[in-house]
Amino acid sequence: MGQIKKTEPVKLIAGFIFSDEAYFEKTKSLLEKTFGKIDFASDTLNFSHTDYYQKEFGHNLKRKFVSFQKLIPPKKLAAIKNITNKLENKLSSGVRRNINIDPGYLDMAKLVLASTKDFNHRIYLDKGIFAEITLFYQDKGFKPREWTYPDYRTPEYNAIFCRIREIYINQTRKE
Repeated sequence: MGQIKKTEPVKLIAGFIFSDEAYFEKTKSLLEKTFGKIDFASDTLNFSHTDYYQKEFGHNLKRKFVSFQKLIPPKKLAAIKNITNKLENKLSSGVRRNINIDPGYLDMAKLVLASTKDFNHRIYLDKGIFAEITLFYQDKGFKPREWTYPDYRTPEYNAIFCRIREIYINQTRKE
């Protein structure tokens, strides 16, 4: 029989899709008030891997990622996704969102994203939220799963998540 061990804290991350940078800046500020200081922010990337969001957000979409300094217990992911959903609604213009927030976490072995949508590769967490392992770490980089979104397969995203993983490694060594 295996021994139950305490789960290690993980690195909270968030990805954003938007067309107006002002909504990203406002969202980032509100998330810092909720989750603490941001210790990494990616450059702004073009988001052109799907047209799924164009009807809602328009054209020339952008993508950005951040990570938060404070490590979290993995079990908090469902509550965090519900907080970000409420924030998206708060910042919306009627029925149209102005920003999409994708929270998740990163640990030594994987990147996990939260979703409100169930599917055969997602596991129910709590409060209407599911989780999926989107990427796994192997051979000095992140690798996709068969269900991984096309943008998460890119070298640019891999570099971002490897950098956040380095920050996480340094944090866990200090603790």
